[in-house]
Amino acid sequence: MLSSRPPDWTPEQFTTWWRGEHADFGRRLPGLLAYRHGEVVFDYDHPDQPAWDGNAVLTFASRETLDAALKSPEWAAAVAHVGKMKGKRIALITDDVDLMAAGRVV
Repeated sequence: MLSSRPPDWTPEQFTTWWRGEHADFGRRLPGLLAYRHGEVVFDYDHPDQPAWDGNAVLTFASRETLDAALKSPEWAAAVAHVGKMKGKRIALITDDVDLMAAGRVV
């Protein structure tokens, strides 16, 4: 997920909120194996004004586990916590492959 902060928040406020009180909601998702957050420190395409402020990667064992988490009350609570903050986001489901893994054949 890529997200941008509300227009009246500083990047520092957004990162503190995301890694603090909002992360508390995300960590409660059933079946969640890993939850990582990255703060955008430079945007090569928009060096003067980054298009995004952060990204999150939530890891689940399977698509079925993810789908169950997205139907859970914990997900509903996390979405409600975001509220109408007026930031923007792009949420994607990806199937990651480690391209540096030993013996990787293309």
